[in-house]
Amino acid sequence: MRKDKHHNLSRRERQIMDILYQRRRATASEIHQALPDAPTYSAVRAKLRVLEEKGHVRHEEESLRYVYLPTMTRETARRSALHHLISTFFEGSVEEAVVALLGLSAAKLEPEDLDRIQSIIDQAKKESNR
Repeated sequence: MRKDKHHNLSRRERQIMDILYQRRRATASEIHQALPDAPTYSAVRAKLRVLEEKGHVRHEEESLRYVYLPTMTRETARRSALHHLISTFFEGSVEEAVVALLGLSAAKLEPEDLDRIQSIIDQAKKESNR
């Protein structure tokens, strides 16, 4: 699987993948109900077939219905999405991305959250000095 594979999806395909990552598994009907401004049920099933052909999802049969699951783990998808976000909007600068995230959420962070972030930074410093 190419690393940027999930970035070549249409808006509707990304919405379907988002639902599958949130729920971990879902039927076409559940996906149809969760989609904003949902197309027809048949269109959702067609998109799922396309996603399956592209290798993004797979299905399992349960009680005469298909249950769809993403083929990429949530963690792998998260890393891929973060890499894409940083390269697209922050010119590859992790520092700029972190500054932007802290600027958005600084008022909402608890002292424990800030301590955890600081310990991650301290660990990264130790590893970069090796």
